[in-house]
Order: sequence, then structure tokens, then C-alpha cells
Amino acid sequence: MIKVQNTIDSSIEKVWNLWTSPEHIQKWNYAFEEWYTPYAENDLQVNGKFKYEMGTKDKSEGFDFEGIYTKLEKFRLIEYKLLDNRTGAIYFEEIGSKVKLTEVFEPTKEDSESMQKQWCQNVIDNFKKYVESI
Repeated sequence: MIKVQNTIDSSIEKVWNLWTSPEHIQKWNYAFEEWYTPYAENDLQVNGKFKYEMGTKDKSEGFDFEGIYTKLEKFRLIEYKLLDNRTGAIYFEEIGSKVKLTEVFEPTKEDSESMQKQWCQNVIDNFKKYVESI
């Protein structure tokens, strides 16, 4: 499993809302400046589907990140299963006036674990910047 995390200076309600709302997901869900998320859908319930279309701004590369939710605990936990059967979880931990966000997931076999960890850490870092800027 790969694990990434960050501590965000914000309320748990705001962190949860910005993490799960498609209109916000499109604004923070990228690992590098040349990437973006032109489309996001999110049916936040057990067996609900999520799909984020991710791609480069010049349209030369892209992929869909999609799966279903397997367990939800509002303001605490989101577990999911991707279409290729890999699993992951996002933990939301309130620490005073901050939120520690931790994501763990099974890596793909096609890409190096270090690359996947860096990609996901960059996304989490962008999320922190986004939340703290609004």
C-alpha cells in the first residue's frame, strides 16, 4: 500500500465538502500544473460511482480515475474500489482546528510506486493549497 498525507488548516466540514464536491474536485485534482480535471462526477454513497477525467491541458495524455464507494463515515472515512479492483481509503482526522488527511491505496503494477506516491502526494498538496486559499 502507498500512503500520503497532509494537515490542512481548515474545519472538517469544509475539508469534507471540498474533497467530495465535483465542482471543487475539478479545481484541485491534478498533480502537475500541465494537468487538470475537465470532468468529475461523484455519487457519495455506498455503491455510488465516482469518475474523474484527468488529462494534460494540451490534450496529449489522459486517463479516467473511477470506481465505487465501499464504505463511508461522514467526516471520517471514504473507502473505494477502482474498476481494476484495487482498493483505497481516505481518512479525515480532526486535530484541533486542523484536519489530517491520509490516503492509502494499492499501487498499479504498470508504474513505479515512487512515481505513484509522488503523484498522489502532489494532488494532496494541491488540495491543501486550494482549501486554505478559499
